[in-house]
Amino acid sequence: MDWGIKNRLQRIFKEDGKTVMLAVDHGYFLGPVSRMEEPRKTIEPLITYADSLMITRGVLRNCIEPRFNIPVVLRASGGNSILGKDLSNEGITLSFEDAVRLNASAVALSIYVGTDHEHQTLVNLSKLVDEGQKYGIPVLAVTAVGKELGKRDAHYLSLSSRIAAELGAHIVKTYFCENFQEVVKSCPVPVVIAGGPKLKNELDVLRIAYEAVSQGAKGVDMGRNIWQSRWPVAVISAIRSIVHENASYKKACNMFNDLRK
Repeated sequence: MDWGIKNRLQRIFKEDGKTVMLAVDHGYFLGPVSRMEEPRKTIEPLITYADSLMITRGVLRNCIEPRFNIPVVLRASGGNSILGKDLSNEGITLSFEDAVRLNASAVALSIYVGTDHEHQTLVNLSKLVDEGQKYGIPVLAVTAVGKELGKRDAHYLSLSSRIAAELGAHIVKTYFCENFQEVVKSCPVPVVIAGGPKLKNELDVLRIAYEAVSQGAKGVDMGRNIWQSRWPVAVISAIRSIVHENASYKKACNMFNDLRK
């Protein structure tokens, strides 16, 4: 990798090689989802606890003050909404010229393996990687599953993650699953886990983060399970202890319970 790509990746992954990414890009297809109706109010209190923000260029420009020295991973794919029949019908929606203007540390794109638009999204990933090489900007691939949540098993996620890496993705964002270590083992680039829809119990979020990191994930890229919580600072702080301090699940739970009080 060129110096620029290495340097940008090291902004995202800290000295221990791990990261706590805060995903706040959901509005690109969900609109004003609960607790993200006013992005600035939700995001700003959490910035100091995150290693990077996964965000759209519109929210970055209008809701995040430039004084915050935090790496950004710009959402580069879209073109659909939750009202549409097929969430997998995405195209590239960001130019690298704009990514450079916004000082992006990486760009992110979703791939939909096993859907009618598999070929389209995989070709989009390849094009994004090629363009990224010109500008020294790495690419994060999200192994999206659309509405078919039942596909979150090790076989499917290993397939999707490996294809993303084979096509040149520098980071893969995927879901935690049973036998998750097999997903990590077969993917030659860093893997971070998504949180997915909001879980009822924050302790379940911590368990997923702990299990994923214990099985080889290089961190998390979570959104709704942090900022839709009643205690978002407590959740992200406990996750940080797991990722960067090798805290046990019990210790992280104790931290969360102390902070939420």
